[in-house]
Amino acid sequence: MSTAAVGLLAGMALGFAGYFGGFWAFLLVLVLGVVGLIVGRLLEGDLSVDSLLHPRSGERRR
Repeated sequence: MSTAAVGLLAGMALGFAGYFGGFWAFLLVLVLGVVGLIVGRLLEGDLSVDSLLHPRSGERRR
């Protein structure tokens, strides 16, 4: 299992641990899952912090 998948599962597990009901629990699981996925991708090297902060750095500006 890749590090990104582990990060995603960890974020979702934290969301389910904090689950107390309804729509807000859904949002909590979604947000923590995305955070876990991003952290996993950063640790795996598939994503760089620089690309998150400057997404258009490769494009020429007009």
